[in-house]
Amino acid sequence: MKNILVIGSTGQIGSELTRELRKNYGNENVVAGYIPGAEPTGELKESGPCAIADVTNPQQIAEVVKSYHIDTIYNLAALLSVVAESKPRLAWKIGIDGLWNILEVARENHCAVFTPSSIGSFGPTTPHDMTPQDTIQRPKTIYGVSKVTTELLSDYYYHKYGVDTRAVRFPGVISYVTPPGGGTTDYAVDIYYNAVRGDQFVCPIQAGTKMDMIYMPDALKAAMMIMEANPDKLIHRNAFNIASMSFDPEEIYAAIKKYKPEFEMVYQVDPLKQSIAESWPNMMDDTCARNEWQWKPTYDLDSMTKDMLEKLTIKLGC
Repeated sequence: MKNILVIGSTGQIGSELTRELRKNYGNENVVAGYIPGAEPTGELKESGPCAIADVTNPQQIAEVVKSYHIDTIYNLAALLSVVAESKPRLAWKIGIDGLWNILEVARENHCAVFTPSSIGSFGPTTPHDMTPQDTIQRPKTIYGVSKVTTELLSDYYYHKYGVDTRAVRFPGVISYVTPPGGGTTDYAVDIYYNAVRGDQFVCPIQAGTKMDMIYMPDALKAAMMIMEANPDKLIHRNAFNIASMSFDPEEIYAAIKKYKPEFEMVYQVDPLKQSIAESWPNMMDDTCARNEWQWKPTYDLDSMTKDMLEKLTIKLGC
């Protein structure tokens, strides 16, 4: 990678990935793509080039690619799971119509493309424990349907046109930097904020509901590793399971209680979030990622909890 465009650079993952890419490849070589109304601010705006890059406008994307001599596109434009269920047509327009536009621009300009998939690409009939790399998916949400389509369309452009498409299936991503924005796994971020503030946490996910999770530094590492991987070694491309940790609400609560013994949690289950959570894997089998591009996470639940609490204490001034 030499010149990189991050589409969706002000989102939960995009805002942190853009900064990390600039650290690794140089500030001027990473363009923060955004849409009007979601402009970059602060360090993201000041540290490198920014450009309007709306996935629904292929001409605009093509102009940015040509102007900055882009060779790699990170496409992070998407609605998160819960929001997508309330706006299914918009979710499809951004996630699939937008991807088609990006893949066409990439085909014409010889760009590599990373478009992440998710644990949301799996459904209730998927094996939930150590979910295989290749298995039945059949999701029941528009978010999941769009992610499966993303995987297949990316594969199609690779096999049909030779576009260098690559992806990982992200677990739920936990971060102290960007507030959660409408995902099923958001409770695992919110709980840390409440713990640091000293507030009781009302958990929307039922006790005993395990979900696959990953700490943001590991998610960023995976996104960069897969794009640097030797293409001759990649069998699956779109998209690799990656795993880091799996826990239920009681387990993350217990991990926090080690540091915040007075912290309290009660349950008020959200039916929509719970139904989505129950359709997702407990833990994905990431053997293929480990074998094909040496994926290995750094953080587990305990080390993530310690870091989250330390960083949020500083951020919130508590």
